[in-house]
Amino acid sequence: MNLADLLPFISRKWDEDLVARLVEYVRVPAKSPMFDASWALHGHLHAVVKAAEAWSRAQAIRGLKLEIVAIDDRTPCLFFDVPATHGLGDDRTVLFYGHLDKQPEMTGWRADLGPWKPVIDAGRLYGRGSADDGYAIYAALTTIAALDSHSVPRPRCVGIIETCEESGSPDLPAYLDLLAPRFGDVQLVVGLDSGCRNYEQLWVTTSLRGLAGGTLTVEILSEGVHSGHASGIVPSSFRIARQLLNRLDDPATGRVLLPELHQAIPAERVEQARAAGAILGDQVWKEFPWVSCDHASGHAHAMPTTTDPVEGILNRTWRPALAVTGAAGFPEIDSAGNVLRPKSSFKLSMRLPPTVDGERATAAIRKALTADPPYQAKVSFDADVGATGWNAPATAPWLLTALADASRRAFGRDVAWVGEGGTIPFMNMLGTKFPRAQYFVTGVLGPHSNAHGPNEFLHIGYAKQLTAAVASVVAAVR
Repeated sequence: MNLADLLPFISRKWDEDLVARLVEYVRVPAKSPMFDASWALHGHLHAVVKAAEAWSRAQAIRGLKLEIVAIDDRTPCLFFDVPATHGLGDDRTVLFYGHLDKQPEMTGWRADLGPWKPVIDAGRLYGRGSADDGYAIYAALTTIAALDSHSVPRPRCVGIIETCEESGSPDLPAYLDLLAPRFGDVQLVVGLDSGCRNYEQLWVTTSLRGLAGGTLTVEILSEGVHSGHASGIVPSSFRIARQLLNRLDDPATGRVLLPELHQAIPAERVEQARAAGAILGDQVWKEFPWVSCDHASGHAHAMPTTTDPVEGILNRTWRPALAVTGAAGFPEIDSAGNVLRPKSSFKLSMRLPPTVDGERATAAIRKALTADPPYQAKVSFDADVGATGWNAPATAPWLLTALADASRRAFGRDVAWVGEGGTIPFMNMLGTKFPRAQYFVTGVLGPHSNAHGPNEFLHIGYAKQLTAAVASVVAAVR
């Protein structure tokens, strides 16, 4: 197969079709159920699934079978099945994965941008969701169409596109149980919901962190009281919460203190981090929008936890880290009187090493937060579902060769390997379902693309090249 023959087809498809489809997708506030409790009533998730279904049916892919699969009271999935070509047989399957649900709006968007306002600027499509992960279904079927249009033999391809990934994929196990018999003998899983560390080569995700978290609530009074009357006698609920959070991590360094949340880093992953660090250098920390940072000189008033690229990569891929992502019980500043508040609540997000069990980690966090509370305050921890991460199995020689070839053909540079700090619960679920499968997990979320945050964008040029690289790898499955 000459990848140079496929690139014009794929590039034209993106320019003439896919970008327009994703522009329409960005307009729909298809927030994940965690962020839209009335998702069924609002109908946005169903709308983006139906739009993807309609587009898919219009593609000239021989033998394509497609259906929206819906289980009562669960978010819908889109499932497709395309038979093998050129006599390869349907005994081996490539399974594509993606999702269509989105993160919420987030504040801080550039004045001319917005989460549901698609804007194309300098080769980037701005708006919520196109890179995370609306492009996946469109890129997957374009991959298949490109191979078929050039008579390149390929195996049977199936795909599952879910709509609750941003909520931790709570509905996915039911769909896997329902659809697994239809997947066949999965030889390769192509997950298109990950990232790249630059836009110059193919990046393969080797691991994903797990996630544990929930809401910590500290109550000390039944109602608010005058701070001048009570402070010094009644402890602040915020101060109690601060003490409890210090049980989880060191406030000076951020190092997580619970031993149950740590795991030894495999030697292979350390070596891959060293190779990735050599490629990326200071980009590991410079990609973030630091306050008052001068990248030209390297000086920053706001500094990272480490400027060592290898340690930075390992920190974000194989070490636990706590973030407080929300709070309740606090009035707005302009209406904050001199009142000692009765309670404080905080939304906690704990990223876990890939091989740490999410449920056990959640139990350890709950125990640390609720045991022997200061001042005998009422402390509760309402846990989210703990998600275990994923560590890729050893890569087969044929896949190593295919990935190396794909990167050189599509980008002109060697393939690179790195873990990701995010969580895709699907990968751990699928690893359990298909333990003999190989995994090609990749994506378009590169520097400054800012998934989940303001000014999120899809790098259109990179998406074209990645689609071609995926086609090259799929064609290598035998």
